[in-house]
Amino acid sequence: MADDFSSFAKDVFLVKGLKSSTLVWRLVVLTFAMVCGVYICSVCLKQIGTSSKVGFFDYNVIQKPCPEPNIEPWEIPYVHYPNPKTYSRAECACNPVRYFAILSMQRSGSGWFETFLNSHTNISSNGEIFSVKVRRSNMSTIAETLDQIYNLDWVSSASKNECTAAVGLKWMLNQGLMQNHEQIAKYFRLHGVSVIFLFRRNLLRRMISVLANEYDRNAKLLNGTHKSHTHSAKEAEILAKYKPKINATLLIQNLRQVDDTTTKALEYFKSTRHIILYYEDVVKNTTKLLDLQDFLKVPRMDLKSRQVKIHNGSLSSQVENWNDVNKALIGTPYKSFLHEDG
Repeated sequence: MADDFSSFAKDVFLVKGLKSSTLVWRLVVLTFAMVCGVYICSVCLKQIGTSSKVGFFDYNVIQKPCPEPNIEPWEIPYVHYPNPKTYSRAECACNPVRYFAILSMQRSGSGWFETFLNSHTNISSNGEIFSVKVRRSNMSTIAETLDQIYNLDWVSSASKNECTAAVGLKWMLNQGLMQNHEQIAKYFRLHGVSVIFLFRRNLLRRMISVLANEYDRNAKLLNGTHKSHTHSAKEAEILAKYKPKINATLLIQNLRQVDDTTTKALEYFKSTRHIILYYEDVVKNTTKLLDLQDFLKVPRMDLKSRQVKIHNGSLSSQVENWNDVNKALIGTPYKSFLHEDG
């Protein structure tokens, strides 16, 4: 009888223990579920976009992304949606923007060429930004300047702001470009910047323009004012009266140096998406400007420039010591410069 009572007592304690254990596990599971629920809610709240307040309650609105543009897959790296810090692009926020850089040399027609671009209602080319030395002092300052330009935060007379579809600048080869070519080419590739090479075939005509411009920088022939570009036939006529004297002894060496610099630039930036244009071709063939607009993927427009060419006519009438120049170039790879137009 004592054994039966002992067995019964054990069974009672076992049942009570099981019930107690089950209750504990239920509490653990309930607590775990509550913690998970709170965590999931907090994550969801964090992922909701900007909030707008109505009365005493906060209602969150998720920002919709811009629709995918109808472009080829290879174009995706070159399409951007800048978010300027200085203003809102408003209804144009979802209009794609393409980045470009005009790589050229002084007196190669780049200023004239850029005025064509800026006559387009959707193109902003911001000029010779890196003529200011501090902006090209090192790659960090170069990158900071480029970031500001391509984010549409650069203020200039060319800025189209929210309606811009293509934004860029004019960059001379001697303005830190060649010295930092590896890092700049990498920046172009990483940020989807398209390169427009603009050069002049007739390097002798370019040299005449360089010398004449340097002379006017000091002489200031236009009523005491130096002008690199003219907007009237009268101004062009006055500046064209000066005939520079070219050092015939160093002529071949100077032409070869410019030629080599151009070749190196093409090599350094060949890995970027690019187009090569020559000043003479743009002058003679207006379809080149259509090719350029297609390259930048902007609507075709009739582009115009108010600039007037300074040096026209035969080269023999533009150089003081033409006979010396003629003798120096005859029989050399540069003899064609004596007769080419442009």
